[in-house]
Amino acid sequence: MGSIEVIDYDPDWPALFAAEKAALLSLLGELVDDIHHVGSTSVVGLRAKPKIDIDAVIRDEGMMAEAVERVKDLAKYTFHGTPYQDGMWTFTSGRGSRGNRLYLCGPNNATHEKRILFRDWLRSHPEDAADYAALKSRLADEANGDWTYYTSGKAAFVARIVGMASR
Repeated sequence: MGSIEVIDYDPDWPALFAAEKAALLSLLGELVDDIHHVGSTSVVGLRAKPKIDIDAVIRDEGMMAEAVERVKDLAKYTFHGTPYQDGMWTFTSGRGSRGNRLYLCGPNNATHEKRILFRDWLRSHPEDAADYAALKSRLADEANGDWTYYTSGKAAFVARIVGMASR
């Protein structure tokens, strides 16, 4: 898969998200409640992997199968199921650190709610965003392409921020 790439903030990321959101709204229509830009690319100024993370909240769990099938029909995305068994149906486009990562979830999904808390905290606490950027850069250098090392190395930081944001 190659090295894990963490780069300086790209001011094009919000526009890339907006374009993908419009396409997904067109595709999912009445099934979707809202589509959110999450992850590091959603925090202005934050270093990140150049992969746009998107959470699409489906109106009702009973509509999930149809939503999943509609996205699976797009040649653009690769389907990964629910790898963490948390109700987040995962799709990716691109390779490695680049592209999009799309998650479909039902309303009140705990993982989605934690992502929103984390994103909003970093948006309003630049000192924590800077610490997170430094951590991600260090882990990317140390990981030597090991995504498990990179991801698990961020877990304690993310849990601490979500905990603070939840209070």
